[in-house]
Amino acid sequence: MDPEISIMLQCPSPKGLAETAVRAELSPAYNRRQLPGGQAWIDAVWEARCRHSPWLFNGSKFRLHSAQLDGGSLTFCLGLTCYKDFLGTNRAGMARHLQQQGRQDFGDSQAYLAEPLGVGAMVHTANDCFVFLRRSLRVGEAPGLVDIPGGHPEPQAVVGDVPEESIRLQDLPRQMVVKEIFTSILREIRDEVNLPLPTLSQPVLLGIARNQTSAGRASAEFYVRCSLTSEQVKQRYEIGGPEAQESTSIIFIKREDVLTLEQTGEMWRELCPSAKGAVRLYTLVQGGGQ
Repeated sequence: MDPEISIMLQCPSPKGLAETAVRAELSPAYNRRQLPGGQAWIDAVWEARCRHSPWLFNGSKFRLHSAQLDGGSLTFCLGLTCYKDFLGTNRAGMARHLQQQGRQDFGDSQAYLAEPLGVGAMVHTANDCFVFLRRSLRVGEAPGLVDIPGGHPEPQAVVGDVPEESIRLQDLPRQMVVKEIFTSILREIRDEVNLPLPTLSQPVLLGIARNQTSAGRASAEFYVRCSLTSEQVKQRYEIGGPEAQESTSIIFIKREDVLTLEQTGEMWRELCPSAKGAVRLYTLVQGGGQ
């Protein structure tokens, strides 16, 4: 098994989970635990990263504490975190120490980590191909590797005009949070691949994968059908969307080859962890047929 990823949760049905089968539980108890002196370290990491990459923006994110399957439904247990805390914990050199301290103090290796929830999609074209993107060398994570469309659900999208620093859990209606988790992946596909929303199906959740190169940061992985062929998708991609700068080329892999990517090796080694997690979940959940 690839040490870069692990599966936190796999949907039990080959159909995956629709938005109607998912709920969110929001609580300050699901926020990151504060380690004495830890904020000074996070501030120092952020300042150093901003000097190197002055375009960085500290947006609010949903923190995934846990997820619970109950029959055919799933509950996301969510707090709030931010991108700054992610860089200063999950992505920092002291991440392993924070995990050890979390196990010691709370029996939870992730207790002191930001753990922002990510989203990714296995986008399936009309001619039975999946969409992958070669990441730009300018991006902060996994530069030059092959990824799937993805990003983060945004608390800001739920509350509207409330300033990022003023967002509170009590301002976030639970079903609107679930809607944002499912809607955010469609936005990411639209903005990264330049695909019109009417060409995309409603997402179904395959499960949650952990990126062990970011101290176990979790991402909800979805399956989305596209009504366009790979050639039509390529034409749209080459026109460019709002986030075209994040990737340098588009790659299509036939479904039959996706199902054996982890075993065949060469392309698998080019995938970044988020893509590996999505491919493994797709293979586990829907690999037996559509």
